[in-house]
Amino acid sequence: MLARLIGEDIEYAFTPDPKLVSVKADPGQIGQVIMNLVVNSRDAMPKGGSITVRTRNAVLDRDEARKRHPMQAGEYGLLSVTDTGHGMDEDTKAHIFEPFFTTKEVGKGTGLGLATVYGIVKQSGGFIWLQSALGKGTTFEIYLPHGNATKIDEVKEIKTGAIPRGKETILVVEDEAAVRELACEFLKSAGYSVLEAKNGAEALETIANNTNTIHLVLADMIMPRMGGLDMAERLKKERPELKVLFMSGYSEHAGEQSSQISPHAILAKPFSIATLIGKVREALAGVPARKAGEGEKVQR
Repeated sequence: MLARLIGEDIEYAFTPDPKLVSVKADPGQIGQVIMNLVVNSRDAMPKGGSITVRTRNAVLDRDEARKRHPMQAGEYGLLSVTDTGHGMDEDTKAHIFEPFFTTKEVGKGTGLGLATVYGIVKQSGGFIWLQSALGKGTTFEIYLPHGNATKIDEVKEIKTGAIPRGKETILVVEDEAAVRELACEFLKSAGYSVLEAKNGAEALETIANNTNTIHLVLADMIMPRMGGLDMAERLKKERPELKVLFMSGYSEHAGEQSSQISPHAILAKPFSIATLIGKVREALAGVPARKAGEGEKVQR
């Protein structure tokens, strides 16, 4: 996936530790962490460069742990993403994990990618650290504590055939490039044909101009120009047979605006490939996108 996302002008390398310890974390979410960090690195290198993803075992003594407060001394699995991009100044580094903070141009990003990374790492019981300087590139280090993880052979057995495959056509509507690309790659890897749009208005245009059958629209709820809810209202009148599955990282906001949307028709961000495909299969099987009059709230 990453090779297709970063382009031919960026050199990509992956250097895994063959004797890496096991950690307890959601594989889909860690995949999203890597995806978001690599896309962030790509955007920091408009003229090309290199990105290296590494994994290794790390042992922190008390002195090293004090430098990374509130980490404790001990053994960790370390995941790092390093790029040769333009780097960051001290002020940017101080705010980089804050929601909606972004150094990108208007319309190029919402500032939620690194905030999502931070949330996933903390949810996994881990820690994330940043090393960067202007003109000297950036390294993100993620320390994950050891876990009583399943043996590798058992994990492979669980994963084999666990993700159901499909062949339908799905339109992904999302203004955040990293999330859109991740969703598209997950869907393609499960056999689906995928179309893309950056907002509701572009999605309606894509649907109107497409002669092939579109079986499902996977749409973010909050987008510029036209959000997913407004788009769904238009589709309900023009294409009532077309199913819509909403994505949302704003559960409170979503609950206020969409009290009649079934929680079964909402995919919470961040999501793993298993969660995404499961929700897609539910939607394609006919779980209604709206239950008028029932007044269900989005689950927090």
